Amino acid sequence: MYDLELDKVAKEIKDKKAKQVIIQLPDGLKLKTQEIIDYLEKNTKAQIFIWLSSTFGACDFPLGLDPLNIDLMIQWGHNRFYKEVW
Repeated sequence: MYDLELDKVAKEIKDKKAKQVIIQLPDGLKLKTQEIIDYLEKNTKAQIFIWLSSTFGACDFPLGLDPLNIDLMIQWGHNRFYKEVW
């Protein structure tokens, strides 16, 4: 049902040489958290953190992450809406 494009995410983590990565998910995708962590930690050398607070879009950036030394933040969101033609 969802294509999270984890291979592309893993490539981005490797390309950036990120060691500490935080993932921000909309509430509907939080059920996929363990799948995401497992895949990314297996396929990169990064430690993956999940931001579990609510997310209301790209402008909802988590604050107070300085102590974690986050190198990269990745957000998943919604696809654009398609107008159905009846």
